Amino acid sequence: MNAKSKREYFLPLILTFIVILTDQLTKWLVVRSIAPWSVGFTFWGDFLRIVCVYNTGAAFSLGSGLSSIMRFIVMACIPTVFIGAICVVYFRSDFTHVQRWFLSAVIGGGISNLLDRFFRVEGVVDFIDVKFYGLFGLERWPTFNIADSAIVVGAAGLFIIIIMQEYYTKKKQKNTSDIEPHEE
Repeated sequence: MNAKSKREYFLPLILTFIVILTDQLTKWLVVRSIAPWSVGFTFWGDFLRIVCVYNTGAAFSLGSGLSSIMRFIVMACIPTVFIGAICVVYFRSDFTHVQRWFLSAVIGGGISNLLDRFFRVEGVVDFIDVKFYGLFGLERWPTFNIADSAIVVGAAGLFIIIIMQEYYTKKKQKNTSDIEPHEE
């Protein structure tokens, strides 16, 4: 592997560490400055609130009612295996440089939330609370954090890039097959 390809493999992992550090720092600040289950700051009326809540479940608090052993297996062990698999795919796959950046965001968000699951008895710290104006029956979107945002943006970006590449590959194949040789 030459220096350029090493850089293309490892440079996006900087984003992984930035996501972890940013997420953990913001969670630390929230826990230190806002009482649990309360609103610390509001912006633009009540559109955006910074709160301190703990989530023992997954997204949208799914699984929070499970027993502690089942919750540990479902919320910590399975995601650990999943993140490990993503790391293997990251290095053993033909992903583009841009795709690796998106994967790095997902990896960083996953690791940071796992740190909370393993080291915070209360659960994952969530603190971004956004008004949702009754869409889908929700007055407010479920509270989230920086790691959750990185996972969603990374996964969405990766999905869009893969769909676009597939579209352009098919379009290119179609255009190539439409060209017929000229007879003279």
